[in-house]
Amino acid sequence: MPDTVSLSLTSPHGPRTVTLSYAREGTGEPLLLLHGIGHHRQAWDPVVHILAAERDVIAVDLPGFGESPALPDGLTHDLATMNAALGALCEKLGIERPHVAGNSLGGLLALELGREKLVRSVTALSPAGFWSQAERRYAFGVLLAMRRAARSMPLPLVERLSRTAAGRAVLTSSIYARPGRRSPDAVVAETLALARAEGFTETLRAGTAVRFTDDIPGVPVTVAWGSHDRLLLRRQGIRAKHIIPRARLVRLPGCGHVPMNDDPALVARVILDGSR
Repeated sequence: MPDTVSLSLTSPHGPRTVTLSYAREGTGEPLLLLHGIGHHRQAWDPVVHILAAERDVIAVDLPGFGESPALPDGLTHDLATMNAALGALCEKLGIERPHVAGNSLGGLLALELGREKLVRSVTALSPAGFWSQAERRYAFGVLLAMRRAARSMPLPLVERLSRTAAGRAVLTSSIYARPGRRSPDAVVAETLALARAEGFTETLRAGTAVRFTDDIPGVPVTVAWGSHDRLLLRRQGIRAKHIIPRARLVRLPGCGHVPMNDDPALVARVILDGSR
């Protein structure tokens, strides 16, 4: 069962209370898992049990996604606020410098936490922020189209599509290379999560000017990219390697933008190797 925690963050108008939902399991060194925009912590479900055999795994719903409400007035869904919320979450849970793995937006946040030396290691799966302007516009266009589709489809249609591999491909092929492997219930849940994400518009708007340009000395970094990523093209991984030259760059054969479901064993191994 998920838990929630309330945090106090500073805004220009005084303290604000932020509530985050998370699920925690396993033993060992702490590992924080961060999902992408429009998704929820259940994106990590295919790998959580593997990781929990060696790590104390904390999968978080980012502010405005999944079961975490949007940020209150006075706070914006930008990188600084997201990182402040995640830092406060770790402090509240008594976690000092966890390992962190993130996908897409979560990968960018993981790298930012690494840059601030708030974590022991970073594994970034298809992280945002290494795009050209044309690539960013393309990715944002795809995300907006997915959001519009999720919000326009009645629930009975989503449920009917999710029952077949072809229907699951219609709903999720933009992010999965092997959408037929995703369970019908998971596809319905993540379609609803995308449609209902309170933080989607502000987070996407904040990402318009984002580019990651800093090296991360002193923190082990792994950048992994799916060979079939249709959202953030894999050449962006080469840019990431140039910007973070000490990073380990890993190819994920046969995986899409959200690789945890396409090849759980491979993704879990990459994360565990990166956090050793």
